[in-house]
Amino acid sequence: MLADLDLLLTAVFATADDLLPEARRNAMRSVTDAEVVTLAVAQAMMNIASDREFLAIAHYRLGHLFPKLPAQPGYWKRRHRLAETIEWLCGVFAQDSPGYHDNVVLLDSTPVECGRSVETARRSELGVACAHHYSRSHSRWFWGMRLHLLAAPDGTPRAAILAPADQKERDVALRLFPIGLHGGEVIVCDKGYAGKEFQQTVAERHGALVLRPKRKNEPGRGPHLAPIRQCIESIFWTLKDRLGLERHNARTLHGLRARITTKLLALAASVWLNHYLGRPTRALAALAT
Repeated sequence: MLADLDLLLTAVFATADDLLPEARRNAMRSVTDAEVVTLAVAQAMMNIASDREFLAIAHYRLGHLFPKLPAQPGYWKRRHRLAETIEWLCGVFAQDSPGYHDNVVLLDSTPVECGRSVETARRSELGVACAHHYSRSHSRWFWGMRLHLLAAPDGTPRAAILAPADQKERDVALRLFPIGLHGGEVIVCDKGYAGKEFQQTVAERHGALVLRPKRKNEPGRGPHLAPIRQCIESIFWTLKDRLGLERHNARTLHGLRARITTKLLALAASVWLNHYLGRPTRALAALAT
């Protein structure tokens, strides 16, 4: 079967249309919630940050799938209102993927920059949740939030939290685990999650084992985790390069949540479809065209 964007959007629409409750009839609304969710996934897959630009392109590229497209203001509002629904659908696709039951999970976080100028930090509605923090991977300071992700090696997102950039990774991880762990998994992470108390808490609450590289001040040689650690970096690269994680264009907290969750839904649906077709799980190039 040929894997392309049309096939992915058909799968997302069919799932959403079957599972979402029927909305009240509204003479002013001719586009269903399932269509709005599917359009949001299409926007993420096409990596177009601007809603207005996306709807203009969708008129020509997706006109055979959508008999009518919403106007930009209506699309923006309805996507925001469907943020929780999009997050729930992400879990639906994830739970139907083999990676959801994998005994090895990957844990890490990545910056989600929300502005660069001092004036933006002062006036932005995102300021109540954003903070300045130093990113070691980028070797620079940034202002924004961090996406904390618990994922399977195949790319299936099992839990995600968007938190202020200055929150400690271990504290956010303890909030992630009740969502994405089943018990008894091996958690592969980096040195930022070091700490005996953290490891003991995870073992007591979830029966999970935390594996990470040794710090310089720790004796002995730690486990060789470079190959498996590369998987989480590759997943983040997929979110950034293919799905535009860093080009979200959000101006409010609710808008940021809706846009980031949509990108995770696009990833979960793509991994699910590739599993079904027997293709490499994070081969998104064909699904974006």
